[in-house]
Amino acid sequence: MDYIKRFAEDVREGLSSEPKYLHSKYFYDEVGDNLFKQIMELEEYYLTECEAQIFKNNKDKILDCFSNDGKVFDLIEFGAGDGMKTKILLNHFVDNKVNFNYIPIDISKSVLTHLTKDLNSILPELVIKPICDDYFHALEELNKIDYNKKVILFLGSNIGNFRGDNAIPFLKHLRADMSSKDQLFIGFDLVKDPRVIMDAYNDNKGITSEFNLNLLDRINNELGGNFIRKNFSHYPSYNPITGETKSYLISLEHQTVWLKGLSQSFTFEKWEPIFTEISQKYSLRDINHLANHSGFRVEKNFFDNKSYFVDSLWHLL
Repeated sequence: MDYIKRFAEDVREGLSSEPKYLHSKYFYDEVGDNLFKQIMELEEYYLTECEAQIFKNNKDKILDCFSNDGKVFDLIEFGAGDGMKTKILLNHFVDNKVNFNYIPIDISKSVLTHLTKDLNSILPELVIKPICDDYFHALEELNKIDYNKKVILFLGSNIGNFRGDNAIPFLKHLRADMSSKDQLFIGFDLVKDPRVIMDAYNDNKGITSEFNLNLLDRINNELGGNFIRKNFSHYPSYNPITGETKSYLISLEHQTVWLKGLSQSFTFEKWEPIFTEISQKYSLRDINHLANHSGFRVEKNFFDNKSYFVDSLWHLL
């Protein structure tokens, strides 16, 4: 199934469900990529700065953990984005003449094009092999042609897009594509003051709102929809008991939307929500639980100065 057909079927399924939902992976078109880059630069969005701080403070220790005794290894990044934080490690590895290939994987072709061009400019000696594909298909194809040690980066607490134990099947699938010499370096946003978390998803400039509403623009542009943006508003919530941060688009009036590409209309009641994203927050106990129940063991944790965030290095059990 080609991309636009998959997008159409996912939108049809989500808007036909009760409650309605849209997949967060479709946030990332060219406009969405740019908006998320702005989000990462917001003062309220602490995640980016915390993870960058971890890399700056621990780059030597991280290199020691990844080291492959001078043999080449593949540094594979799931959801590479613009590589802003990863560049801290890439610069350090290149400066130390580490023998590695950088393989960013992303479903956004525009992101990979910009990232590759940028890295070719600032780090011309870096071996970069971008792959535009979903994570598992890309990893499966790599395994057929490449037998290097693999260090898989899954940063930015992207694992938080799974709800609770729903991350375990994903991690088990990932483990099945890894060998005993491989490592997983995975970022987790930790539980903390709920007000700090809420501010990160409801910034004063309204960029997070634009990021969510752009999903409706994308449906209009690619599927011939007639969503009216002003008829919806962005609403985030956080549950400190479950650790779930959720985002919704709320219908502000009773309305019907037609999608030409689906030859179908969808009715929204006033105040009806469309669920768009979950961002799970974790305790250290949660992290150990995920590792142990998906076939990994936690080797080492790296924290920022406030212990808001952790990058956790895992090996196979």
